[in-house]
Amino acid sequence: MSKALRVTFLIHAIVSFLLGAPLLVAPGRFLMLLGWIRIDSMISRILGAALLALAWASWRAWNAKEKAQVKILLELEAIFTVLAVIGLLRELVIYPYPPIYWVDCAILAIFAVAWNIFLWKKE
Repeated sequence: MSKALRVTFLIHAIVSFLLGAPLLVAPGRFLMLLGWIRIDSMISRILGAALLALAWASWRAWNAKEKAQVKILLELEAIFTVLAVIGLLRELVIYPYPPIYWVDCAILAIFAVAWNIFLWKKE
């Protein structure tokens, strides 16, 4: 596995943990601090749990020795981030949302590009 892929998994694990933990524990307070306007605590807690699970998987992948050990996770990350960006963009171009929503979309788009580069790269 390339060093760049390992670094991406580590960054993803940290970002997912830092966003997932507060979403699971105190979604309303956390999202209001970020300027979120529509908050559904049930969905936010589920997203927090999913982000923490992805953080754990990225941490495990960071420690893996072979790319074959992380291929399924890489596919999952690529599909998830691409679909999330498509879903967010659909909302963002139709409705006026605060800038934090665009930041969220940009972070997902950066990971989508990275995951897809690593997925389709021939090593």
